[in-house]
Amino acid sequence: MGVRARRTERRRRGVVESDLHWRERRAMIPRASVLLPVRDAAATLAASLRSVSRQRLTELECIVVDDGSRDASLAIARDHARGDPRFRVFAEPALGLVPALLRGLAECRAPFVARHDADDWMHRDRLALQVAALDGDPHLAGVGCHVRLFPRSALGPGMRAYERWLAGVCTPADVRREAFVECPLAHPALVLRSEVLRAHTYCDLGWPEDYDLVLRLLAAGHELGVVPRRLLAWRHTPERLSQRSAVYGPDRFTACKAHHLARGPLAHSPRYWLWGYGGTGRALAKALRAHGRHPDAIVELHPRRIGQRIQGAPVIAPHELGPPGKLPLIVSVAGAEARARIRAELARRGWREGADYVCAA
Repeated sequence: MGVRARRTERRRRGVVESDLHWRERRAMIPRASVLLPVRDAAATLAASLRSVSRQRLTELECIVVDDGSRDASLAIARDHARGDPRFRVFAEPALGLVPALLRGLAECRAPFVARHDADDWMHRDRLALQVAALDGDPHLAGVGCHVRLFPRSALGPGMRAYERWLAGVCTPADVRREAFVECPLAHPALVLRSEVLRAHTYCDLGWPEDYDLVLRLLAAGHELGVVPRRLLAWRHTPERLSQRSAVYGPDRFTACKAHHLARGPLAHSPRYWLWGYGGTGRALAKALRAHGRHPDAIVELHPRRIGQRIQGAPVIAPHELGPPGKLPLIVSVAGAEARARIRAELARRGWREGADYVCAA
């Protein structure tokens, strides 16, 4: 065989081997399915997809669902999939985030489903560490991780405080304790067992679908853990859906909390004690009234409020609060330091968080 013939044969074998490798990777049963909905994210999508391709856990698939993009997002996703057969792209009409998530979930084949967003970046160790955590503890239904919000110049005090608060959520006990304060796990950082996610799935109820999912999982008795490392760069800009849609407004988070409080800690008690009647407490009390839940008394520190009646409930000082067990107590105070002081005082008096009271900011 001459030199030219040998070169031609090597090229032919290379094409065949490359095609075989492509088909093998496509047929591989992945360890993790990355669920990535996208709409009009052409400016950030390529970097987001590259961060998935570079994962140390290579046995993955990425299900990209284009939700009616009007920019080049679909073309960018398809171009990336041509170079990495672990990516599958589905083009859908603009039906919204929850239908896109459900469409993608139907295509996920792995035992674990990892959420990811089109404008975020994964640390290359993210999936390996989260899957290892789930493999190591069969009692966990899912795990989150800590996040780094960016760009830093766009962050106000509220989001910086939320990032710090998330960094303090490190264990399943932390997740459960803090669940009604804020969403204790960043949804784009969450990995869930696929059978658990399919059993509880995403619902479009007019409030944040990710927070609703976390609260439903906890209510069903599932444990959610955290890998206490910053493994996701979480973009925060005014263009993000959570900043543009009324579904993610503060009143909708409060409505979601009230819905789950009424079906959880307050399920068997139409009356409760409320600690705090600032803006946070007032909003929560109003939302709970829609579920037939009314405060029997309101605990306040403000001396001019003590002795008054609000919505028919007497305002009392903390020392007037009775012993635990009579009625459930909802501590609705926004500041973390104030909540810490209240928790310490209640513990000193024998109140058990999660059994006798919950914090709901």
